[in-house]
Amino acid sequence: MRTVRVAGAEFDVRDEGEGEGDTVLLVAGGGASGRVWDLHQVPALRAAGFRVLTFDRRPLPHARAAPDPHTVAVELLHVLAELDLPRCRAVGVSSGAEVVQELMLARPGLVTGAVLMATRCRGDLSGRAMADAERELAAAGVRLPPRYAAWQRAVLNLSPATWRREDELLDWLDLFEAAERAGTAPVPVPADGEPADRLAALGRVAVPVLVLGFEHDLIVPPWLCREVAAALPAARYAEIADCGHYGYLERPAEVNGALLEFLTGAP
Repeated sequence: MRTVRVAGAEFDVRDEGEGEGDTVLLVAGGGASGRVWDLHQVPALRAAGFRVLTFDRRPLPHARAAPDPHTVAVELLHVLAELDLPRCRAVGVSSGAEVVQELMLARPGLVTGAVLMATRCRGDLSGRAMADAERELAAAGVRLPPRYAAWQRAVLNLSPATWRREDELLDWLDLFEAAERAGTAPVPVPADGEPADRLAALGRVAVPVLVLGFEHDLIVPPWLCREVAAALPAARYAEIADCGHYGYLERPAEVNGALLEFLTGAP
């Protein structure tokens, strides 16, 4: 692991397979550790011969804890330059996919192909209402009991199909409750952290892109993903059934299949 310091944060970068194949950068969603990819996506990519970069971002004391995707993208540009990486493929999920969008816009030629999962290119009423409610709850000093917060997180992020598999659901609830008790659960997005409208800007992205939507995603509904795909000149859209916002963890075989089919075919 290598630590790279930029203006607002330190990046702990894990590099698996250096010198072995084309590089794939994995960008997790806001608040998630880069190790979220280790269970399913990193092994699949390594088995296919790719070099894989994952990272954790730690804000410096003077910096905001939840920066916008553009800020993280600018920081990542410095990190990748420090790693002497002139080009890569990139995979992002949720706000991590928005970071990948910003990388493609900021430095054409850096990202030669991208997979954007559970992504959007603008805010929507549902997302704003949820963010406003979470900020109001936090401002009131209310902290939900860990078990209730875990249940709520499961409702918002998992598919009804997962809820029917009770042994699997129990594991998710235990995981979410442990995160709540450890204080590592997601924090509300700042009021000025809502996504900017990038619909028109995405028309400048010329590289191949696969946009993956998750059928039962309440956080980023599939229609927002389709909107991103329609805005990108060289994109195609695919939808993974029976999964919610955590589709890449709920349906890893299906997601990895789509991921590898695209990455092995992209230039």
